[in-house]
Amino acid sequence: MKRIGILTAGGDTPALNATIQGAVVRANKLKVEIFGLIKGFNSLFNPRVPHVHLNPLYQDIPELDPTKGGTLLGSSRDFVDPNKKEDLDMVVDRLQKLGIEGLICVGGDGTLNGLQPLAERLPTVLAPKTIDNDLGLNYPSEPDEYVKVPGPDGKGEIYTRNESRATFDLNGIVNYVTPGYATAVFVSASGVERLRTTAESHRRICIVEVMGRHSGYIALGSAYGRPDIILVPEHALNLEHLVEKVKQIYDLQKNVVIVCGEGIVDEHGNELGDEVKTYDPAGNVSLSGASEALRSRLIKMIGDKYFQSYRRGESAREAIFTRKVGHTQRGGRPILFDRFYGAQLGAKAVEMLVEGRNNAVSILQYNANQGFHVEGFDANRFRDRWGLIHARSMHPSLYDPVLMKPSRAGIDYLLPIFTDAIGEDDMEHMRQTLFAAGNLSQPYHSINTDINKRIRYISGEEG
Repeated sequence: MKRIGILTAGGDTPALNATIQGAVVRANKLKVEIFGLIKGFNSLFNPRVPHVHLNPLYQDIPELDPTKGGTLLGSSRDFVDPNKKEDLDMVVDRLQKLGIEGLICVGGDGTLNGLQPLAERLPTVLAPKTIDNDLGLNYPSEPDEYVKVPGPDGKGEIYTRNESRATFDLNGIVNYVTPGYATAVFVSASGVERLRTTAESHRRICIVEVMGRHSGYIALGSAYGRPDIILVPEHALNLEHLVEKVKQIYDLQKNVVIVCGEGIVDEHGNELGDEVKTYDPAGNVSLSGASEALRSRLIKMIGDKYFQSYRRGESAREAIFTRKVGHTQRGGRPILFDRFYGAQLGAKAVEMLVEGRNNAVSILQYNANQGFHVEGFDANRFRDRWGLIHARSMHPSLYDPVLMKPSRAGIDYLLPIFTDAIGEDDMEHMRQTLFAAGNLSQPYHSINTDINKRIRYISGEEG
């Protein structure tokens, strides 16, 4: 294989450039050219296929910096529809015109779902990324638990899941952690830690909403910021127990910090933040307002008199406030853990293509004896019997619903990731750059400006 393509799809994560750089470094050693496709799958629907040669003369281009967040190639929510055969044939024809013999997609479960129809026409592999940490399996047999049952009134079919009979073992997780997760937790835990002092000073109850959609991993990792209560989507909310816990903590320390995942559900399984449904271009439900919905319920259940009796506010509405960590979890410089393993997973993706692998995923494994290491994994093993890949939920055993904190197994899961996740250079970089004098006088210089000068097209014309 002499030339491969690489694209970044879906939402941005802090580790994308590190993954691209790892792929380029490995391609250089193997004397393989690597072309970056601009704006993910969007480039493949463009007849001119905008692209950048990432390693001319088998040297990295200087714009490729693994310490930068986001992706120098750009990304989009466009996806390949497996039912549109003509579009797929057209995409492959365009890649062949570029001389691309294999393709690396850097993405999450949605990208992996769309990878197979391409893999039937061109060797294609995936390098994982997602801050949600929901690409993987809690155990290898997990896809077999999904079944289809008749829908209400016998109309259609719906997916459901049989009760698991598998024994959960941390050493048996497939794809232990995805690049981007560690940095997202670093940002979230830091935010929780900072909001604590406001809650503490003003005798408030703070609800901090973190990302993760239907996965509680970011909320679980936010335990490093020492919130009092953590709520995750995988465990239905017990409001009476929550209110009792909040009052107990507030009586003791005059403040409470609650972390909630954006996809938390009530006792009926309804998403608190899904009162008004909106969708992103890939069809995913865009969740909004979990923290606000939770605040409304706490205001109603705790009541004004509770705070008035303590002389800590005129109303519950005044005493309970919310904050979203938001997109800062997805942006900025990746910490050492994400840079290092993102690069290794990108390199492994190149190796898999060169070795003749197809429809495969580079994964990050962990066990107590070997520590972290990368492997290749057949993408079909992520699929259920109907060919669908399901986003991984956090295994229930990682969370204690009574304490509303990580369980012992949850602590054991987090420790290998975060014990040495931050490098000395991360802190030194902050010291040197955040308050650099030039920041006050020089405008921000976007990587897009430099990459635009390198973009080429199938026609040979320059943009």
